[in-house]
Amino acid sequence: MTIAPHSMLATHEVTNQPVPVTDRDLWSGDRALQQAAQWAGADAQALATAGARLGSAEMSKHAENARRDVPRLKLFDRAGRRCDEVEFHPGYNAIMQAGMELGYAAHAWEGHKGGHATHAALVYYMAQVEPGISCPLTMTYAAVPALRGSDLADTWVPKLTARAHDPAIAPVTRKRAATMGMAMTEKQGGSDVRANTTIATPQRDHYTLHGHKWFCSAPMSDGFLTLAQAPGGLTCFLVPRWLEDGRNTLHLMRLKDKLGNHANASSEIEYHDAIAFRLGDEGQGVKTIIEMVHHTRLDTAMAPAGLMRAALAQAHWWVSHRAAFQRRLIDQPLMRAVMADLTLEAEAALALGMGTARAFDGDTPEDRAFARISVALAKFISNKRAPVMIVEAMECLGGMGYVEETPMPMLYREAPLNGIWEGSGNVICLDILRTLAREPLAAETLIARLQSNIGRDGRFDAALNAHQTRWPSLPPEAEARWFAESAANLLAAAYLMELGDAAIAEGFIATRLDGQRGHVPGAVSGIDINAVLARLA
Repeated sequence: MTIAPHSMLATHEVTNQPVPVTDRDLWSGDRALQQAAQWAGADAQALATAGARLGSAEMSKHAENARRDVPRLKLFDRAGRRCDEVEFHPGYNAIMQAGMELGYAAHAWEGHKGGHATHAALVYYMAQVEPGISCPLTMTYAAVPALRGSDLADTWVPKLTARAHDPAIAPVTRKRAATMGMAMTEKQGGSDVRANTTIATPQRDHYTLHGHKWFCSAPMSDGFLTLAQAPGGLTCFLVPRWLEDGRNTLHLMRLKDKLGNHANASSEIEYHDAIAFRLGDEGQGVKTIIEMVHHTRLDTAMAPAGLMRAALAQAHWWVSHRAAFQRRLIDQPLMRAVMADLTLEAEAALALGMGTARAFDGDTPEDRAFARISVALAKFISNKRAPVMIVEAMECLGGMGYVEETPMPMLYREAPLNGIWEGSGNVICLDILRTLAREPLAAETLIARLQSNIGRDGRFDAALNAHQTRWPSLPPEAEARWFAESAANLLAAAYLMELGDAAIAEGFIATRLDGQRGHVPGAVSGIDINAVLARLA
């Protein structure tokens, strides 16, 4: 039983303050997700179970604790011996355990239908609960395709896909489950990983690495995929965190003091002749690790949809229970226009993420080619829109939205991250142009997917024609962002039409393709506002 706090205070009665919602079912309360999950072939029963568990008040408390009591760097023990460990609040490990047990890292690799779509929905959930936990879970999920077929797979893949969380400091052979991180970025190169200077020296049955990595997220992972210069060129390696006979010489230099993502430890590291095992051929490092990058991009395309959904839910709850000028906020026409526009934004991001995951689940060359272009378009557009959308949702709460006791500041701080991780905006746009230029099948499947929706809405047809008229072939590099935005909007509209909710699809097309929208959220016309807002009821 919950005993309510006092509302009658010494100087006033507390009224017109909505009671915070801390226990919510992320599945049953999200009609858009239910529809998208069915369309994408996800496991509805698994998502119903996960939605109830992750949306619980208990998980909310764990998340709050993990953010407030941030990871602590422990470099040495009391005697001065090197530890190179990060200590977490128990809430962090509780959420990690829930994520692993619910199959965040495992669903896609267990062989059942809709594995990537189910995984993507779990990413969407975790972004609403504690986005910092997503980093180690996502990299664990994404490492599997990079490892499969290698000599390391038999040891690592079963532990990465185990439905358990084992934070013990022990070599992978002695653990029930393991997590995988990634360390590629160096100071001088950033996204240009070919400029990396870490040196890999061959030994009898392994390599030793010497060098510095500017970003290494989740440094308590059991292993890391990393790039280093071997005699044959840039090569991919797996660096185990713990060895059979002790600690590997992977030294933590400091933890990053970040804008957000506070529950997750991000670090700088140095390899001091750290033991590493080659993954793939020498000189093929980028080709080897690109499968991991490709799959992490799915999650960076999906996470903004979850952040937007969380912000939308908070805003809708507030305006539905808060009154001003003798009327509920949600009953006032201008607020209804804002909320409807925010709903369109969130649903488009969800459709793009789930549509991309559906392509990841496909097994044809066309599916694989389409996944490569779809994930880039979704990552680009959803992450550009998330910060603006979340700020507007925060404003719906007024001053309360700026207070740390609400989730809004956390969501706002989190909003830029996925646009930076695994390629910022310009990198993604250039990747889009390269993919379309080098892989004719990617361009063909994208065009075919868009053209298959011709005839459903004349405004969509006109926008597609305008896109193809302006860019009959690839655009000049300086127009890459414009091209990507246009293509992503068309793809989102196509997905929304396929999903079948007329109010959402028509509202998105009117405002994003047909010009019935200004430059700020809520500056809209051509929307069936009542039907759109009914999605939130």
